[in-house]
Amino acid sequence: MSQKLVIIEPIGISADEAQALKEKYLPDDVEMVYYETKAKDAEEQAARLKDASLVMLANSPLREDALSKGQDVKFLSVAFTGVDHVAMDYCREQNIVVSNCSGYANEAVSELVFGLAIGIYRKLAACDEAVRSGKTRAGLLGLELSGKTFGVVGLGAIGRQTAKVAQAFGCKVLGYNRSKKDIEGVEQVDLETLLKESDIVSLHVPLTAATKGLIGEKELSLMKPSAILINTARGPVVDTAALAKALTDGTIAAAGIDVFDGEPPIPADNPLLKAPHTLFAPHVGFATKEALAKRAVIAFENVSKYLQGQPQNVMG
Repeated sequence: MSQKLVIIEPIGISADEAQALKEKYLPDDVEMVYYETKAKDAEEQAARLKDASLVMLANSPLREDALSKGQDVKFLSVAFTGVDHVAMDYCREQNIVVSNCSGYANEAVSELVFGLAIGIYRKLAACDEAVRSGKTRAGLLGLELSGKTFGVVGLGAIGRQTAKVAQAFGCKVLGYNRSKKDIEGVEQVDLETLLKESDIVSLHVPLTAATKGLIGEKELSLMKPSAILINTARGPVVDTAALAKALTDGTIAAAGIDVFDGEPPIPADNPLLKAPHTLFAPHVGFATKEALAKRAVIAFENVSKYLQGQPQNVMG
């Protein structure tokens, strides 16, 4: 029996590249439809799901109101690491198997962490402005990563890669994880100790009920006044209002943020936009040519393995 794969939004590769991957990884009798634009709303998503048994998506929310219209959907290949944008409870109820693409952006995200950290430490935005406006280096004394204590919250694949790079910069690395991880060069401590002792705190946890608001007013108050917070994980892991206040009050020195409570564009009333000592990116941590190419391969491999009755990267 033939099956239909619908890629309901762009996944960072062209239609021709998608077709090449389809031919490499999937049986000839699988029909594929690739939408190269995002759906305007849930109704358009539902229309795209018509007759699809296999679905591929990136990071657009796919909620029950749209997913329930896809009567034939049996498998979702999520071309992303996190799946908090998918109606997972509904998928469990309907026995829809969901696989993610964990691992594709380990290098991309970890490299952005250090881009943000160095951007803050070396005041790169101010340096750029100084050159453009005919100023000198006056007032632009920076800091070095070497010798600093670098705290990694969440020691999954991206957290471990971040810890590895931090060591290469000459940092002492502390790690916090729910379960014990044996990682060379990383001293695993409790969260309170990590926050108190780290000069840089980098977040690498998924968004779950347990991690929502993980870093709030109490946690920020434990950090050094000279410390910086880097968030390339998920926006709601940090209490936005509490972080804005901590930056304004000088509770911590600065923050580098790639993820927010919602996808950019960020509402003008977001308190972080008025907070001092910030460096922002519009959720680009995963967005490199290399990472998107790796992601597409994993997404198609997920479909292939599912069709073979051996699903991989399955999310609970």
